[in-house]
Amino acid sequence: MQGKDTINSTLSQLFNPLSDKYTLQKIHSSGVDKYVKKLTTSKFIQLMVYAQLEQQQGLRDISNALNDDKFSENIGLDSISASQISRKLRSTDPKITQMLLKSTIQETTKEMGFKDPIQSIGRIYLIDSSTISLCLSQYRWADFRKTKAGVKLHLRLNFFEEGVTPDKAIITPARPSDKTQMDTLVVEDKDALNVFDRGYVDYEKFDNYCENGTRFVTRLKSNAQIKVDEELPVDPNGIIKREQYVYLGKENINQMKHRLRLIEIQDTLGEPIIIVTNNFKITAEETADIYRNRWQIELFFKWIKQHLRIKHFYGLSPWAVENQLFIALMTYCLLLLLKLKTCYRGPLLTIKRLLHTCLLEPFTSFVKKLYRPTRKSKGQRRKVDYETIFQETLRQVVQGEADFLDDLSYDPII
Repeated sequence: MQGKDTINSTLSQLFNPLSDKYTLQKIHSSGVDKYVKKLTTSKFIQLMVYAQLEQQQGLRDISNALNDDKFSENIGLDSISASQISRKLRSTDPKITQMLLKSTIQETTKEMGFKDPIQSIGRIYLIDSSTISLCLSQYRWADFRKTKAGVKLHLRLNFFEEGVTPDKAIITPARPSDKTQMDTLVVEDKDALNVFDRGYVDYEKFDNYCENGTRFVTRLKSNAQIKVDEELPVDPNGIIKREQYVYLGKENINQMKHRLRLIEIQDTLGEPIIIVTNNFKITAEETADIYRNRWQIELFFKWIKQHLRIKHFYGLSPWAVENQLFIALMTYCLLLLLKLKTCYRGPLLTIKRLLHTCLLEPFTSFVKKLYRPTRKSKGQRRKVDYETIFQETLRQVVQGEADFLDDLSYDPII
């Protein structure tokens, strides 16, 4: 039986959403632990979340972490070998970790306060994917190109004023295009507004969305065929440079049956950005702001690649890779829940960094250190032009020059 100190530790508070009765009941009903005596699914998930937080290099490092008596007591596991962890990682059906991720997402969304949608806009969902490169000689099942392998993490995020939370995740080989997962990720609800980039442009699906009332905002490809149906007046001094009602596609070939709304704006470098939507109720300025918020999903991918372990994997099998990615997203949700529980309004990275030193301390001590005032420097700080950094990075992403974002040493300010 766990002692009072263990129950009140920061680690127990972090893992609390994974150890409630409802989650444990779902694991039990799945039958996954029917013949397991030591490394249960719950303990395995906790070990892997810890590995994500600490960005452990390998399975032996995870196994050696149990040599810390406090950590071992908190997990409820005296010891486990690296081979046992490896076997559990590759033999656990990803449907189990996906189920636990879904449960954690629901708890996160609830705590974030997913309020009733704004009447004019509704709930905003950001949709995109990110390719994770793998070594072709070790991951031949994930062949992508002649010289490398890869998997693709397709993601849908809930967008809040306070930030974003994962809503749905799908893992596929890297070769299929993003459009293959549109039907799974796009929310077909009258209160939902789906925001995605040019990789999801599909005129036939756009017609279907117009017919069933599924709203979307996306950016148009530069080679798109456009038939202008109506030109709308714009303020010459405003941010909207052009607004039109248009039909997309080539006549008698793939032209859409429903017309869309085209809005052109400019970035700080004067480059045009063409946005199309089937939402005719909100203003052009609101539409432009909504599409700008799509950048949050790019920042999300960058965050988890830099601060969680999703670029190097502990196993070589498809299930091992999928499980590690789902657990990484689960770890992000647990960090966010801990941030909400402490009512901390600073960056999530501060929570993660403080956990590195305070994970086994009492939760009250963790909260005190989180709110401990920092010493202000008397020196003059260099001002950072965040808008210029954003626009330059956006340009590089659009032009396909963003491989450097995968480099953990990259710092946009430097």
